[in-house]
Amino acid sequence: MDYTTCLIIPSVGNSIELGFTLDSLLSQELPLDEIIVVGPNSDPGRKVAEERKIRYIDDEGSRNRADACNVAIRESESDIILFTDDDVIVPKDWSKLILRWFSREEVAGVGGPNFAPMNESSFWQKVIDVTFCSTIFTSGTNYVRTGTEDLEEVEQLPGVNSAYRRSVIEEIGGFDNGSIGAEDVILDYKIRKNGNKLWSDKSAIIWHRRRNITKVKKQIRNYGLVRALASYGYPELRKPTHTAVAFFPLLVISTSLFFLWGVFNGGVSWPEFWDIRFSSVPMGLPRIGVHLFLTLIILYNLISWFGSFNGKSPSKSFITIFLSPIITYILHWNYGIGMLMGWLRISQGNMGLQVDDKIR
Repeated sequence: MDYTTCLIIPSVGNSIELGFTLDSLLSQELPLDEIIVVGPNSDPGRKVAEERKIRYIDDEGSRNRADACNVAIRESESDIILFTDDDVIVPKDWSKLILRWFSREEVAGVGGPNFAPMNESSFWQKVIDVTFCSTIFTSGTNYVRTGTEDLEEVEQLPGVNSAYRRSVIEEIGGFDNGSIGAEDVILDYKIRKNGNKLWSDKSAIIWHRRRNITKVKKQIRNYGLVRALASYGYPELRKPTHTAVAFFPLLVISTSLFFLWGVFNGGVSWPEFWDIRFSSVPMGLPRIGVHLFLTLIILYNLISWFGSFNGKSPSKSFITIFLSPIITYILHWNYGIGMLMGWLRISQGNMGLQVDDKIR
Protein backbone atom coordinates (compact mmCIF):
# COMPACT_ATOMS: atom_id res chain seq x y z
CA MET A 1 0.00 0.00 0.00
CA ASP A 2 1.19 3.50 -0.72
CA TYR A 3 -1.02 5.12 1.92
CA THR A 4 -1.07 5.17 5.72
CA THR A 5 -3.99 3.97 7.84
CA CYS A 6 -5.52 4.83 11.20
CA LEU A 7 -8.53 3.26 12.89
CA ILE A 8 -10.58 5.28 15.38
CA ILE A 9 -12.69 3.74 18.16
CA PRO A 10 -14.84 6.04 20.32
CA SER A 11 -15.36 4.31 23.66
CA VAL A 12 -17.20 5.10 26.89
CA GLY A 13 -17.65 2.78 29.86
CA ASN A 14 -17.13 -0.45 27.94
CA SER A 15 -13.56 -1.44 28.76
CA ILE A 16 -14.14 -5.20 28.90
CA GLU A 17 -15.57 -5.48 25.39
CA LEU A 18 -13.04 -2.90 24.19
CA GLY A 19 -10.26 -5.29 25.14
CA PHE A 20 -11.65 -8.04 22.91
CA THR A 21 -12.06 -5.54 20.06
CA LEU A 22 -8.46 -4.34 20.34
CA ASP A 23 -7.11 -7.89 20.49
CA SER A 24 -8.88 -8.75 17.24
CA LEU A 25 -7.57 -5.57 15.59
CA LEU A 26 -4.00 -6.36 16.65
CA SER A 27 -4.32 -9.72 14.92
CA GLN A 28 -5.09 -8.35 11.46
CA GLU A 29 -3.37 -10.02 8.51
CA LEU A 30 -2.78 -6.53 7.15
CA PRO A 31 -1.66 -4.50 10.20
CA LEU A 32 -2.99 -0.98 10.58
CA ASP A 33 -0.43 1.78 10.98
CA GLU A 34 -2.23 3.20 14.00
CA ILE A 35 -5.18 2.39 16.25
CA ILE A 36 -6.66 5.19 18.36
CA VAL A 37 -9.17 4.86 21.19
CA VAL A 38 -10.85 8.15 22.07
CA GLY A 39 -12.84 8.63 25.25
CA PRO A 40 -13.01 10.40 28.63
CA ASN A 41 -9.61 10.81 30.27
CA SER A 42 -10.69 8.88 33.37
CA ASP A 43 -12.38 6.01 31.51
CA PRO A 44 -11.11 2.48 32.33
CA GLY A 45 -10.68 2.01 28.59
CA ARG A 46 -7.49 4.08 28.81
CA LYS A 47 -5.74 1.34 30.80
CA VAL A 48 -7.04 -1.36 28.45
CA ALA A 49 -5.63 0.50 25.45
CA GLU A 50 -2.31 1.41 27.04
CA GLU A 51 -1.73 -2.18 28.19
CA ARG A 52 -1.77 -3.12 24.51
CA LYS A 53 0.44 -0.16 23.57
CA ILE A 54 -2.46 1.46 21.71
CA ARG A 55 -2.80 5.23 21.67
CA TYR A 56 -5.56 6.66 23.86
CA ILE A 57 -6.79 10.24 23.30
CA ASP A 58 -8.85 12.30 25.75
CA ASP A 59 -12.13 13.25 24.05
CA GLU A 60 -11.91 16.74 25.58
CA GLY A 61 -15.30 16.43 27.27
CA SER A 62 -17.18 15.39 24.13
CA ARG A 63 -20.85 14.66 24.75
CA ASN A 64 -21.30 12.46 21.70
CA ARG A 65 -19.63 10.14 19.21
CA ALA A 66 -19.31 12.73 16.47
CA ASP A 67 -17.35 15.20 18.60
CA ALA A 68 -15.10 12.44 19.97
CA CYS A 69 -14.30 11.24 16.45
CA ASN A 70 -13.51 14.80 15.36
CA VAL A 71 -10.96 15.06 18.17
CA ALA A 72 -9.26 11.84 17.03
CA ILE A 73 -9.33 12.91 13.37
CA ARG A 74 -7.63 16.18 14.32
CA GLU A 75 -4.98 14.33 16.33
CA SER A 76 -4.09 11.86 13.55
CA GLU A 77 -2.46 12.20 10.14
CA SER A 78 -3.16 9.02 8.13
CA ASP A 79 -4.28 8.98 4.50
CA ILE A 80 -7.13 6.53 5.25
CA ILE A 81 -9.32 6.77 8.37
CA LEU A 82 -11.27 3.70 9.50
CA PHE A 83 -14.04 3.60 12.13
CA THR A 84 -15.52 0.89 14.31
CA ASP A 85 -17.10 0.53 17.78
CA ASP A 86 -15.85 -0.84 21.09
CA ASP A 87 -18.20 -3.86 21.08
CA VAL A 88 -17.11 -5.70 17.93
CA ILE A 89 -14.99 -8.69 16.98
CA VAL A 90 -12.97 -8.06 13.82
CA PRO A 91 -12.05 -10.99 11.52
CA LYS A 92 -8.36 -11.25 10.69
CA ASP A 93 -8.86 -10.40 7.03
CA TRP A 94 -11.09 -7.36 7.58
CA SER A 95 -8.55 -4.59 7.04
CA LYS A 96 -7.14 -6.36 3.98
CA LEU A 97 -10.59 -6.64 2.44
CA ILE A 98 -11.81 -3.13 3.11
CA LEU A 99 -8.55 -1.33 2.26
CA ARG A 100 -7.91 -3.07 -1.06
CA TRP A 101 -10.42 -0.84 -2.84
CA PHE A 102 -8.62 2.44 -2.19
CA SER A 103 -6.35 1.73 -5.15
CA ARG A 104 -9.33 2.96 -7.21
CA GLU A 105 -9.57 6.72 -7.49
CA GLU A 106 -13.39 6.71 -7.53
CA VAL A 107 -13.53 5.15 -4.06
CA ALA A 108 -13.96 7.84 -1.40
CA GLY A 109 -15.16 5.43 1.27
CA VAL A 110 -15.92 1.74 1.78
CA GLY A 111 -18.06 -0.07 4.34
CA GLY A 112 -19.17 -3.59 5.05
CA PRO A 113 -21.94 -5.48 6.83
CA ASN A 114 -22.01 -6.48 10.47
CA PHE A 115 -23.81 -9.34 12.13
CA ALA A 116 -24.23 -10.60 15.69
CA PRO A 117 -21.51 -13.13 16.62
CA MET A 118 -23.05 -16.60 16.65
CA ASN A 119 -21.10 -17.96 19.61
CA GLU A 120 -21.37 -14.94 21.90
CA SER A 121 -24.95 -13.76 21.43
CA SER A 122 -27.92 -14.49 23.64
CA PHE A 123 -31.04 -15.96 22.09
CA TRP A 124 -32.83 -12.62 21.92
CA GLN A 125 -29.75 -10.89 20.52
CA LYS A 126 -29.93 -13.40 17.66
CA VAL A 127 -33.61 -12.59 17.13
CA ILE A 128 -32.71 -8.89 17.07
CA ASP A 129 -30.02 -9.59 14.47
CA VAL A 130 -32.46 -11.53 12.30
CA THR A 131 -34.89 -8.60 12.51
CA PHE A 132 -32.22 -6.03 11.67
CA CYS A 133 -31.48 -8.06 8.52
CA SER A 134 -35.10 -8.14 7.34
CA THR A 135 -35.35 -7.31 3.63
CA ILE A 136 -38.79 -5.71 4.08
CA PHE A 137 -39.43 -3.70 7.21
CA THR A 138 -35.85 -2.57 7.86
CA SER A 139 -34.65 -2.95 4.25
CA GLY A 140 -31.69 -4.82 5.66
CA THR A 141 -30.53 -1.46 7.15
CA ASN A 142 -27.22 -0.06 6.04
CA TYR A 143 -25.58 -2.02 8.87
CA VAL A 144 -26.16 -5.42 7.32
CA ARG A 145 -26.19 -4.50 3.64
CA THR A 146 -24.64 -7.32 1.61
CA GLY A 147 -25.53 -6.38 -1.97
CA THR A 148 -25.00 -8.55 -5.02
CA GLU A 149 -21.60 -7.32 -6.26
CA ASP A 150 -18.15 -7.51 -4.68
CA LEU A 151 -18.13 -3.71 -4.63
CA GLU A 152 -21.44 -1.88 -4.85
CA GLU A 153 -22.12 1.86 -4.77
CA VAL A 154 -24.29 2.91 -1.80
CA GLU A 155 -25.63 6.09 -0.22
CA GLN A 156 -24.52 5.37 3.32
CA LEU A 157 -21.89 3.37 5.22
CA PRO A 158 -22.35 1.86 8.69
CA GLY A 159 -20.42 3.80 11.30
CA VAL A 160 -19.30 0.54 12.89
CA ASN A 161 -17.62 -0.72 9.72
CA SER A 162 -16.31 2.01 7.45
CA ALA A 163 -13.17 3.56 5.96
CA TYR A 164 -12.68 6.93 4.20
CA ARG A 165 -9.99 8.93 2.53
CA ARG A 166 -8.93 11.64 4.95
CA SER A 167 -9.12 14.20 2.15
CA VAL A 168 -12.88 13.71 1.63
CA ILE A 169 -13.56 13.99 5.38
CA GLU A 170 -11.51 17.16 5.69
CA GLU A 171 -13.20 18.68 2.63
CA ILE A 172 -16.55 18.70 4.47
CA GLY A 173 -15.13 19.64 7.87
CA GLY A 174 -15.58 16.23 9.53
CA PHE A 175 -18.64 15.18 11.49
CA ASP A 176 -21.29 17.74 12.35
CA ASN A 177 -20.59 18.93 15.88
CA GLY A 178 -23.13 17.69 18.41
CA SER A 179 -24.76 15.04 16.25
CA ILE A 180 -25.30 11.50 17.47
CA GLY A 181 -27.19 8.54 16.05
CA ALA A 182 -27.30 10.18 12.64
CA GLU A 183 -23.73 11.45 12.56
CA ASP A 184 -22.72 8.84 9.99
CA VAL A 185 -25.83 9.58 7.88
CA ILE A 186 -24.97 13.28 7.73
CA LEU A 187 -21.28 12.63 7.09
CA ASP A 188 -22.02 10.35 4.14
CA TYR A 189 -24.62 12.72 2.74
CA LYS A 190 -22.14 15.59 2.75
CA ILE A 191 -19.41 13.43 1.19
CA ARG A 192 -21.69 12.37 -1.66
CA LYS A 193 -23.04 15.90 -2.12
CA ASN A 194 -19.44 16.97 -2.58
CA GLY A 195 -19.22 14.71 -5.64
CA ASN A 196 -17.62 11.63 -4.08
CA LYS A 197 -18.77 8.01 -4.21
CA LEU A 198 -19.24 5.52 -1.37
CA TRP A 199 -19.12 1.76 -1.76
CA SER A 200 -19.96 -1.43 0.11
CA ASP A 201 -17.91 -4.64 0.16
CA LYS A 202 -20.17 -7.55 1.14
CA SER A 203 -17.20 -9.68 2.25
CA ALA A 204 -15.74 -7.14 4.72
CA ILE A 205 -17.82 -8.41 7.66
CA ILE A 206 -17.49 -7.33 11.29
CA TRP A 207 -19.13 -9.20 14.17
CA HIS A 208 -21.09 -6.68 16.21
CA ARG A 209 -22.69 -7.54 19.54
CA ARG A 210 -26.37 -6.54 19.61
CA ARG A 211 -27.83 -4.89 22.68
CA ASN A 212 -30.45 -6.60 24.81
CA ILE A 213 -34.11 -5.77 24.32
CA THR A 214 -34.21 -3.06 26.98
CA LYS A 215 -31.17 -1.26 25.58
CA VAL A 216 -32.17 -1.71 21.95
CA LYS A 217 -35.49 0.05 22.66
CA LYS A 218 -33.59 3.07 23.94
CA GLN A 219 -31.13 2.88 21.05
CA ILE A 220 -33.82 2.79 18.37
CA ARG A 221 -35.89 5.51 20.04
CA ASN A 222 -32.79 7.71 19.95
CA TYR A 223 -32.26 6.84 16.27
CA GLY A 224 -35.77 8.03 15.49
CA LEU A 225 -35.24 11.26 17.42
CA VAL A 226 -31.96 12.18 15.77
CA ARG A 227 -33.19 11.14 12.32
CA ALA A 228 -36.03 13.65 12.67
CA LEU A 229 -33.58 16.35 13.76
CA ALA A 230 -31.10 15.48 11.00
CA SER A 231 -33.85 15.56 8.36
CA TYR A 232 -34.88 18.99 9.60
CA GLY A 233 -31.34 20.28 9.23
CA TYR A 234 -30.82 18.49 5.92
CA PRO A 235 -34.22 18.19 4.15
CA GLU A 236 -32.66 16.00 1.44
CA LEU A 237 -32.37 13.21 4.03
CA ARG A 238 -36.14 12.95 4.42
CA LYS A 239 -37.47 9.63 3.16
CA PRO A 240 -41.10 8.40 2.97
CA THR A 241 -40.15 5.20 4.82
CA HIS A 242 -38.95 7.10 7.90
CA THR A 243 -42.04 9.29 7.89
CA ALA A 244 -44.26 6.21 7.61
CA VAL A 245 -42.67 4.65 10.70
CA ALA A 246 -43.30 7.87 12.60
CA PHE A 247 -47.03 7.21 12.21
CA PHE A 248 -46.74 3.58 13.32
CA PRO A 249 -47.54 4.24 17.03
CA LEU A 250 -50.53 6.36 16.00
CA LEU A 251 -51.74 3.59 13.69
CA VAL A 252 -51.44 0.99 16.45
CA ILE A 253 -53.32 3.14 18.97
CA SER A 254 -56.09 4.15 16.56
CA THR A 255 -56.74 0.63 15.21
CA SER A 256 -56.68 -0.80 18.75
CA LEU A 257 -59.29 1.72 19.90
CA PHE A 258 -61.34 1.07 16.75
CA PHE A 259 -61.17 -2.65 17.50
CA LEU A 260 -62.36 -2.22 21.09
CA TRP A 261 -65.12 0.14 19.98
CA GLY A 262 -66.27 -2.42 17.40
CA VAL A 263 -66.30 -5.25 19.95
CA PHE A 264 -68.25 -3.44 22.63
CA ASN A 265 -70.64 -1.78 20.20
CA GLY A 266 -71.40 -5.28 19.03
CA GLY A 267 -73.00 -6.00 22.39
CA VAL A 268 -70.09 -7.89 23.98
CA SER A 269 -69.40 -7.33 27.66
CA TRP A 270 -66.05 -7.87 29.40
CA PRO A 271 -66.92 -11.32 30.89
CA GLU A 272 -67.72 -12.53 27.38
CA PHE A 273 -64.78 -10.82 25.71
CA TRP A 274 -62.36 -13.73 25.61
CA ASP A 275 -65.03 -16.11 24.33
CA ILE A 276 -66.26 -13.81 21.60
CA ARG A 277 -66.82 -15.13 18.11
CA PHE A 278 -65.99 -12.09 16.02
CA SER A 279 -68.35 -13.20 13.28
CA SER A 280 -71.18 -12.31 15.65
CA VAL A 281 -70.28 -8.62 15.60
CA PRO A 282 -72.94 -6.71 13.63
CA MET A 283 -72.17 -5.58 10.10
CA GLY A 284 -71.05 -1.99 9.56
CA LEU A 285 -68.39 -0.03 11.35
CA PRO A 286 -68.19 -2.38 14.38
CA ARG A 287 -67.41 -5.34 12.10
CA ILE A 288 -64.86 -3.27 10.14
CA GLY A 289 -63.15 -2.21 13.37
CA VAL A 290 -62.80 -5.78 14.57
CA HIS A 291 -61.66 -7.34 11.30
CA LEU A 292 -59.34 -4.49 10.29
CA PHE A 293 -57.35 -4.91 13.49
CA LEU A 294 -57.04 -8.68 13.13
CA THR A 295 -56.21 -8.44 9.44
CA LEU A 296 -53.43 -5.93 10.06
CA ILE A 297 -51.92 -8.18 12.75
CA ILE A 298 -51.88 -11.17 10.41
CA LEU A 299 -50.48 -9.13 7.53
CA TYR A 300 -47.81 -7.56 9.75
CA ASN A 301 -46.64 -10.96 10.94
CA LEU A 302 -46.56 -12.42 7.45
CA ILE A 303 -44.46 -9.55 6.10
CA SER A 304 -42.14 -9.76 9.11
CA TRP A 305 -41.61 -13.48 8.62
CA PHE A 306 -41.01 -13.07 4.89
CA GLY A 307 -38.50 -10.26 5.39
CA SER A 308 -36.59 -12.11 8.11
CA PHE A 309 -36.55 -15.32 6.09
CA ASN A 310 -35.00 -13.49 3.15
CA GLY A 311 -32.47 -11.60 5.27
CA LYS A 312 -28.80 -12.53 5.48
CA SER A 313 -28.40 -12.96 9.22
CA PRO A 314 -26.33 -16.04 10.14
CA SER A 315 -28.61 -16.39 13.19
CA LYS A 316 -31.59 -17.40 11.07
CA SER A 317 -33.50 -20.43 12.34
CA PHE A 318 -37.15 -21.41 12.51
CA ILE A 319 -37.58 -20.02 16.01
CA THR A 320 -35.65 -16.74 15.49
CA ILE A 321 -37.62 -16.04 12.32
CA PHE A 322 -40.88 -17.00 14.05
CA LEU A 323 -40.24 -14.53 16.90
CA SER A 324 -38.92 -11.73 14.69
CA PRO A 325 -42.32 -9.93 14.47
CA ILE A 326 -42.03 -9.18 18.20
CA ILE A 327 -38.73 -7.37 17.69
CA THR A 328 -40.00 -5.76 14.48
CA TYR A 329 -42.90 -4.29 16.45
CA ILE A 330 -40.54 -3.05 19.20
CA LEU A 331 -38.28 -1.40 16.62
CA HIS A 332 -41.14 0.28 14.76
CA TRP A 333 -42.86 1.48 17.92
CA ASN A 334 -39.72 2.99 19.46
CA TYR A 335 -38.39 4.48 16.22
CA GLY A 336 -41.81 6.04 15.66
CA ILE A 337 -41.92 7.46 19.18
CA GLY A 338 -38.43 8.87 18.64
CA MET A 339 -39.49 10.54 15.39
CA LEU A 340 -42.54 12.08 17.07
CA MET A 341 -40.36 13.36 19.92
CA GLY A 342 -38.07 14.93 17.33
CA TRP A 343 -40.96 16.59 15.53
CA LEU A 344 -42.23 17.92 18.87
CA ARG A 345 -38.85 19.45 19.66
CA ILE A 346 -38.71 21.01 16.19
CA SER A 347 -42.23 22.47 16.57
CA GLN A 348 -41.21 24.01 19.88
CA GLY A 349 -38.12 25.55 18.30
CA ASN A 350 -35.94 23.66 20.76
CA MET A 351 -33.54 21.46 18.81
CA GLY A 352 -31.46 20.86 21.92
CA LEU A 353 -28.36 18.71 22.19
CA GLN A 354 -28.50 15.40 20.35
CA VAL A 355 -27.50 13.31 23.34
CA ASP A 356 -26.03 9.85 22.90
CA ASP A 357 -27.91 6.90 24.37
CA LYS A 358 -24.72 6.10 26.23
CA ILE A 359 -23.89 8.38 29.14
CA ARG A 360 -20.66 10.27 28.51
